Amino acid sequence: MNNELIKSKAKELHKDNIVIDSHLDLGGIVYNRRKKGKRKILDTLFLEDFRRGGFNFIVGAIFIENEHLPDLALRIALKQIQNLKNDIDECSDDFMLVKSKEDMDAALESNKIGIILSLEGAEPIYDDLELLETFYELGVRGLGITWSRRNLAADGCTKDNVSEGIQGGFTPFGIDLVKRCEELGIYLDISHLNDAGFKDMERYAQKPFIASHSNARSITDIKRNLTDEQIRFMGEKACIIGINAYSKIVSLKEDRMNIDGYCDQLEYIFGITGENGVGLGFDLCSLYYEDGTILDVLNNHGESLLITETLLKRGFSDDSIKKIIGGNFYDFIRKNI
Repeated sequence: MNNELIKSKAKELHKDNIVIDSHLDLGGIVYNRRKKGKRKILDTLFLEDFRRGGFNFIVGAIFIENEHLPDLALRIALKQIQNLKNDIDECSDDFMLVKSKEDMDAALESNKIGIILSLEGAEPIYDDLELLETFYELGVRGLGITWSRRNLAADGCTKDNVSEGIQGGFTPFGIDLVKRCEELGIYLDISHLNDAGFKDMERYAQKPFIASHSNARSITDIKRNLTDEQIRFMGEKACIIGINAYSKIVSLKEDRMNIDGYCDQLEYIFGITGENGVGLGFDLCSLYYEDGTILDVLNNHGESLLITETLLKRGFSDDSIKKIIGGNFYDFIRKNI
């Protein structure tokens, strides 16, 4: 196919199939802007690009900055959720909060973009499983056990390769947290978890889990990424890995901090897990900060079409691409919430 046919084919694939981003810091993005008096953030900042990329569902993460720990973690998390809900209500023609399989069906039938809430790090729960139940009632359906730091559940992987003292896996509370999430119908996310914690997930998780925004350590050798052994385990256990678009997680080489480098990561992980183990988990950090800094290989969700175009050029089949851009995460989320 020539370039025009490839572009047309990519648009068709995104228009006619389910498209999902498994990680966007939507709670913080909306909260930070609404604090400054802005409204309808979803409409003004995201809607056009979501529609251009054909996105049906976005996993909106609730993330707490270090400066708010520990005392304000719960308060900030609750405010992010409420601010996001308020913004959805103001943009109700195009967005809806998704809490169930039925909500997913309703979003597709009404052509609304479904927002699925996830906690990025268990800090707002402290060591209280009743608070987990509270967040469930508020609509949280995903839990990233850690960010790149320690909390009361487990040890994070650290943001960079720095000295951090003795590393640990899950605490006793962390083990109970995993069990309770699976009972409630909150799926588990191991992005940002350290290697010892991953081993504990292998041991204690009874259901498949995800890495919502992680790449391959063999390509980008940082602790934030997954080893081949971890990727292989996830592929064997029907887990899904969302490929991260943050430039320094894509590659440490400047000439690969781009769409091709992103597709290198995707193709490498695809080669280990097979077509059922890979999805999109962009983590577009440039959208989180408002200083104009470019941190990602994509500027917005509309540019996801460039990934599909590149995959088509590399010989990926239509069926594989359908699974990658959303089919895999759609099936996973429906089975686990």
